Amino acid sequence: MDTTIDWGNLPFGYLPTDYNVRCEFHNGQWGPIEVSQSDKIDIHIAATTLHYGQEIFEGLKAFRGVDGKVRIFRLEENAKRLQESAKGLLMAPVPTELFREMCLQAVKLNERFIPPYGSGASLYIRPLEIGLTPRIGVKEAEDYLFIIMVTPVGPYFKGGFKNTNICIMREYDRVAPQGTGRWKVGGNYAASLGASHRAHEMGYSAVLFLDPKEKKYLDECGPANFYAIKDGKYITPKSDSILPSITNMSLMELAREMGMEVEQRHITVDELADVSEAAACGTAAVCSPIGEIDDIDTGKKYVISKDGKPGPVTTEFVRRLDAIRHGEEPDTHGWNTIVM
Repeated sequence: MDTTIDWGNLPFGYLPTDYNVRCEFHNGQWGPIEVSQSDKIDIHIAATTLHYGQEIFEGLKAFRGVDGKVRIFRLEENAKRLQESAKGLLMAPVPTELFREMCLQAVKLNERFIPPYGSGASLYIRPLEIGLTPRIGVKEAEDYLFIIMVTPVGPYFKGGFKNTNICIMREYDRVAPQGTGRWKVGGNYAASLGASHRAHEMGYSAVLFLDPKEKKYLDECGPANFYAIKDGKYITPKSDSILPSITNMSLMELAREMGMEVEQRHITVDELADVSEAAACGTAAVCSPIGEIDDIDTGKKYVISKDGKPGPVTTEFVRRLDAIRHGEEPDTHGWNTIVM
């Protein structure tokens, strides 16, 4: 373990590590796994990733547990989602076994960067696939590069687990109806930057986007999924324009175990007046509890947290997920992959 790193004060940002692993796709098949110490890639100036956006990625984490073992959380689900993104953009899907092997190699090779148990930090794993074939005409690539890089990260929110305020702005769309919203594509995040920048300038942590077709239903919450607790039920938006969050999927399972009904459905803006808890959820933040949602266009404020504190359900979600990922409680679902 690297003793020069201040594990308790890591930002959620990039810190160079020793190795990354790579694999190229040519002539209809994936080649051998290569280990690299370079943080650069050499691609053609006409590569489809640069001109036509053939780029997909994932995000998952490895944790050092209470027993000293290192666990990757829900690796297979990230592999499946990357495959769905590849199909959506006509890219070469990465087989689950290749994805798994490269994840394990990347984590083992950079073992000294895995934060210690109890630090609140983790090893962030970023798989990335890009189109390499030079194209001037609009067409999918024939050649691809798949890379897995890792970096140790601290908590997503520096201020710790506490409420933040978010806003609704109807003048922005995250994605187009029936577009790329359900895939983890860099362009979706680029499209949200303008709205997020403006929200941050106004003092909000994120934008709660509405559906891009009718502007009636809740969609994504910045780079994360949204859920709320209403009448004791776990409710979360359902739409073809929403990225299926693996964290959200996990929370739905935990909610059912806690005896809650789970509804994945259209949620109107007006329903926010009747929810007792709300949060954004994703790999980076896990659960980010929401205190207030301000509808910029109507001037209406939805006060979610009456006492200014994260709600009991969200607090329990975070506790349970952390306990499973760190080996403090049994992994009854088989969500963890033991690395070493």
